[in-house]
Amino acid sequence: AICYCIFYITKNKHPLLSCNQIPFTGQKQEFNRPPTRTVRSMSQSSTDSFASVHSDTSDDESSPRDKLQKSTKGPSDFCIKNISQADFGRKEIEMAEQEMPALMNLRKRAGGEKPLAGAKVVGCTHITAQTAVLIETLAALGAQCRWAACNIFSTQNAVAAALVKAGISVFAWRGESEDEFWWCIDHCVGTETWQPNMVLDDGGDLTDWIYKKYPELFKNLKGVVEESITGIYRLYQLSKAGRLSVPAMNVNDSVTKQKFDNLYFCKESVLEGLKRTTDIMFGGKQVVVCGYGEVGKGCCAALKALGAIVYVTEVDPICALQACMDGFRVIKLSEIVRHIDMVITCTGIKNVVMREHLDKMKNGCIVCNMGHSSSEIDLVKTHVVCACIAALTCSTVPSFVLSITAATQAMALIELYNAPEGRYNKDVYLLPKKMDEYVASLHLPIFDAHLTELSDDQAKYMGISKHGPFKPNYYRHKLLSHIDKH
Repeated sequence: AICYCIFYITKNKHPLLSCNQIPFTGQKQEFNRPPTRTVRSMSQSSTDSFASVHSDTSDDESSPRDKLQKSTKGPSDFCIKNISQADFGRKEIEMAEQEMPALMNLRKRAGGEKPLAGAKVVGCTHITAQTAVLIETLAALGAQCRWAACNIFSTQNAVAAALVKAGISVFAWRGESEDEFWWCIDHCVGTETWQPNMVLDDGGDLTDWIYKKYPELFKNLKGVVEESITGIYRLYQLSKAGRLSVPAMNVNDSVTKQKFDNLYFCKESVLEGLKRTTDIMFGGKQVVVCGYGEVGKGCCAALKALGAIVYVTEVDPICALQACMDGFRVIKLSEIVRHIDMVITCTGIKNVVMREHLDKMKNGCIVCNMGHSSSEIDLVKTHVVCACIAALTCSTVPSFVLSITAATQAMALIELYNAPEGRYNKDVYLLPKKMDEYVASLHLPIFDAHLTELSDDQAKYMGISKHGPFKPNYYRHKLLSHIDKH
């Protein structure tokens, strides 16, 4: 999941937003605890576009926690903004289904077998039309689901209402405060009559909450599926310390996630998000992209195509060489910070853009974070005047790309839930290569693509099965340096 955090650096007397209003503190946030509610400044056209995406026409600013929640159909155990928006949310989900062939194929192929029958999945992801297709696919495969949002800004309230009407317990609404965010996760985790046996997480907050407040639940959990860089890093830390209580599946580093979600999604969404929020023209702008992994590659390709002058910062010599071979100048941020029009962070680490960099930026420079959280930009020590837009409020995820990631998550849940005793220990695992290839194959029919089949002689020559997997497990299509460290 990609998170946006965009800043205008302004040095005049008419700030868009004082950073004193942005609730970042110096305290440690182990699992990327989200900020409290913030305000953003947008053009009218951007506002109209944004409103249409999130389909929330309610002017009621009271917290859903303070309201009596009623539904004529479905569970009474939920907390959302407005159940009356369910019909509109259903239309958004149906539109997303048209661009998510893998999940729809999974329903057809495995629906009769119910491979998740008996599974009780507690999830914490973005709640959008696309993730709703995943949730309802899990339900079609036999799972019972309860869901909370991993981000306070990205929930589509109408979609949450549609899920509730369909029988899914959802605890989420757009614009939650930090207190409301943790309240929703707490109520989602379980009740006296319902306890999860599988976890699907995006960012690690749900897993962390269970560790801290409900550790006894790990006795019944069969596994955790995690899709974000931040959450995976936490899981590897737990594993290294010998504190990981259940097997965990690292979906973020599956080939289908890395090669498609991170690259192709970011290639489109970086432009969409910046256009919606700033109305900026990219032609001729000098842009620094920090990090040349899959996210950085997608951003650079999109910016270059629109005529931007793109520079890259890197710590990895291999990625730096790739950037050079792709026609980008690799440079230190400090060497060009006074002249740039935009900085986009894509590293997944912290303190990439520091106060000393921000002080040297020219008036109107835009700082944008494409990582999972805002830790790449040193906001704690920063008192510049800025406008902040976080998470997926800036753009939406293309349904087709998310179909790939969501199908990978579904396959990981099926694998962990049905794995025989002893196949997986209390460690972090990558999705089996055969499943990666299966997810990819589910998307080929939409392109009318026809695979060539190896002959028996060719398969014998290569030393593989003619039906795959076609690459060895150690072949990852990319450098996984952060895994190697652990």
